Amino acid sequence: MTAFRLGLTGSIGMGKSTTAAMFRDEGVPVWDADAAVHRLYAQGGAGAAALARDFPDAVTGGVVSREALKTILARDPRRLSRLEALVHPLVAADRDSYLAETASNLVVLDIPLLFEKGTDLMCDASLLVTAPPALQHARVLARPGMTEAQFHLILSRQMPDPEKRARASHIVETLSLDQVRAYVRALIDHIRASHA
Repeated sequence: MTAFRLGLTGSIGMGKSTTAAMFRDEGVPVWDADAAVHRLYAQGGAGAAALARDFPDAVTGGVVSREALKTILARDPRRLSRLEALVHPLVAADRDSYLAETASNLVVLDIPLLFEKGTDLMCDASLLVTAPPALQHARVLARPGMTEAQFHLILSRQMPDPEKRARASHIVETLSLDQVRAYVRALIDHIRASHA
């Protein structure tokens, strides 16, 4: 039986990483798109080789500097599409390899841009992690080095929360850890019972 693929998503500051950790705590395998990018950008990662020609200023000693990439993209946002064309196939290959090697009836795919990039179409269901805008704003601005301008730039690249709500199969508000943990456990039970 193929694993049930649950796409996990949510805009910045909504609590997605915390929710992903709760699935891991329950023994559910979680593939993390951001972690895949970190692996690709590290020493020996396929991302460094892929970016060396088009983004040479961002690759030093075989390692991709995310800070250098941010600077390059801030100067010329049009280059983002080229960066995505180089990196997204590598991320997809990492995800496919993970799915092929994971023996479980349920797998969570933690993907920040799940709906924006159409990856929800390869999932059996999606879980949107969300919170009220004021709480999201407070969480994000509490991060070290985060500015109001950076926050709004990130939000501009993400689908608005109401649109995500309309597309998601399941929605959880991250108002309390206990409530989210209970929701995660109930959802796991529900999926396993219906996908037995």
